[in-house]
Amino acid sequence: MDALKNLTGGGNNNNNRNPPTEKVKDESSGGFMDSVNSALGGGKKSEQNEDALDKGVDWVQEHVLGQGPQDNESAFEQAKDEQISDFIRGQYKSTTGKEVPVKDK
Repeated sequence: MDALKNLTGGGNNNNNRNPPTEKVKDESSGGFMDSVNSALGGGKKSEQNEDALDKGVDWVQEHVLGQGPQDNESAFEQAKDEQISDFIRGQYKSTTGKEVPVKDK
């Protein structure tokens, strides 16, 4: 059983073959990929242009689901959040017959 724990990283032994890795963001780099991400609608500037419902989706993802900071998402992540907020808008309208009071940007 200990061999299985060590293989999956569950053991306390520091000789694991596959130690957990973390991607570290270097926000000061501002390289080519940051430019591409911004051009596609991602990054901090795009986060500032979100409506209140999108910011609410980000808040839930960060604080309830524990998905980490939502202040510099990729264009893909922002598109996914927009789909979630559009779904919420649709469900609200079909339930109440009224539009969500927060305008979509």
